[in-house]
Amino acid sequence: MNRISSIVFLLLCAFLVSCGQQPSKNDYVITIKTSYGDMVAVLHDETPKHKENFLKLAKEKFFDSLIFHRVISGFMIQGGDPSSKKALAGQTVGMGGPGYTIDAEFNPAFFHKKGALAAARIGDQMNPTKASSGSQFYIVQGQVWKEADLRIDQQKLGMALQQFLAVPANKALYDSVVLLYQTDMKLYEEKILSLAPRIQKEMNVSVIKDFPADRLEAYTTIGGAPHLDDEYTVFGQVIQGLDVIDKIVALPRTMENRPLEDVRMFVTVEEMPRKKITKLYGYEYPEIKK
Repeated sequence: MNRISSIVFLLLCAFLVSCGQQPSKNDYVITIKTSYGDMVAVLHDETPKHKENFLKLAKEKFFDSLIFHRVISGFMIQGGDPSSKKALAGQTVGMGGPGYTIDAEFNPAFFHKKGALAAARIGDQMNPTKASSGSQFYIVQGQVWKEADLRIDQQKLGMALQQFLAVPANKALYDSVVLLYQTDMKLYEEKILSLAPRIQKEMNVSVIKDFPADRLEAYTTIGGAPHLDDEYTVFGQVIQGLDVIDKIVALPRTMENRPLEDVRMFVTVEEMPRKKITKLYGYEYPEIKK
């Protein structure tokens, strides 16, 4: 390559990097092996600190033999505490880490749909910046949601409902709602949601909130845990082996949600072309809006 060609090449690389487009077309595939099957995941470039840290720990075999120490049906499975490697049966674990935290990297493109790989952290009171644990992570199972459950502001609806039912003309409706509350909670919730349009009109209040279309589609189809969005950093996605999450989360567990059976993880990293990842796993890399 002559001098002019070299300069042109370097300028092109600089341009691509400045535009957020990396010259490399490769990525890393993460495989989390368990006795209940393998989960294959990719990590997001848009959360670089979390991606770099997880890859580093995985390559160092930090995660190997650690257990999923906290599992909650309809929610998630959690692991990454180094003290869990030699924890005795019934021993409380979940407070360990590598001795450092990672700055939060929230990105609206990544949310808590099923299979989302996210960083655990301590609560807001002791952690106002929402910094992530250096090693503990969770994988979302969640549940499938109805659109109304996501788009209706439950707090506003509850306040408006009290005013609505206090109107004397609505006394009969009040009695029927109270009866449902006392006898069938599911029918009660359905009744309240059905009243939302009428409550909006008569109380002159809006109980509908904006909800991103991509999140709405995901949560009403494959499911997830929307209440965690924008509170915990999502830095990856399981692209194969979602059924493994279901198997692990269904295990009998203690009052502290530790499975009675130790489910150990072994994490490997493999670099391969992104096109191959798409071909093998059907994963389409998202277009991130700047």
